[in-house]
Amino acid sequence: MIFGYIRPLYDDETCEKQLKEIHEECDTIYRESHGKPKKRTRLEEMLMVLKPGDKIIVERLFVLADTTRHLDDLLKLCKKDGVSIHFLNENIYSDKSLAFSLENMMGLYMQFQTDIAKQSAINGISNAREQGKAIGRPRKPDVNIQKAVSMYHSGNYTLLDIKNETGISKSTLYRYLETLGNHEN
Repeated sequence: MIFGYIRPLYDDETCEKQLKEIHEECDTIYRESHGKPKKRTRLEEMLMVLKPGDKIIVERLFVLADTTRHLDDLLKLCKKDGVSIHFLNENIYSDKSLAFSLENMMGLYMQFQTDIAKQSAINGISNAREQGKAIGRPRKPDVNIQKAVSMYHSGNYTLLDIKNETGISKSTLYRYLETLGNHEN
């Protein structure tokens, strides 16, 4: 049997891109409901039904694994079970020798690590939003901004004096001055 595995990712949340790549070749496709590394129930279900000679097709390395350790574990498990994996984008078959240069291999590894970092960041932001946390850099207190603006307009203070007194940097001060200028017009 040929199994496909897909999951929502930072650049393919609906899995359409992955489905387009693998749907014609697969007998059965296991689709995860989320892109998070924990509780990947559909992956576990697929791994439980595999038999020697079966094949797994995924769009790229990161679809199957969340870390290099996870990828290594899955490759070992599939090898032990007599199952091959085909990573389409990388054109890698787990049961065949690779004729890759070190440069090519490092490029694939770097893309895998980039995918891991991007997905982790997206998951972190999503979790923070669900918990009602503010995303991004904290805003400066309005009192300090007002004080910095009035010090600037008084003409009696240097930018360094304003920064030392209020903690507002030159670029932040100018950004607020520009915003205030746009609101006054």
